[in-house]
Amino acid sequence: MWIAPERRSRNLSRWLVPGLVLAAGAVVAAVLAADGRAATGLVALGALAGYAAHLGYRRHEPALPISEAFGSGHRARAHLRAAAMTGDVLTAGVVAALVVQALRGADTAPFAWLALLAGVTYAISAMIAGRSF
Repeated sequence: MWIAPERRSRNLSRWLVPGLVLAAGAVVAAVLAADGRAATGLVALGALAGYAAHLGYRRHEPALPISEAFGSGHRARAHLRAAAMTGDVLTAGVVAALVVQALRGADTAPFAWLALLAGVTYAISAMIAGRSF
């Protein structure tokens, strides 16, 4: 079985980024808890854990199905990729802003609500599209 080692290494690298995001969440939560802001640390940990779960779920996602709303062919695939990239970048920005605000000691509520909205929207969209968790 000469394929097994390659397969294991690819599987490990598949989880590297979500694992790093989750580890960063644990570090941020520990730093905030040590500073006496455990509740804010839990909010930051929750946001980063949700983002890690999103990244982990997307790793196993096959090519996105083409919807009639986007047309067909190459143009539809380009539009779907652009929409997915926009969502990913905006979600990463909201989570990063939440962590920065938490480390500054500022109010994290607006960013926490936006991160929650992004997570719920993605979960509902995945369920409606027929994909199970």
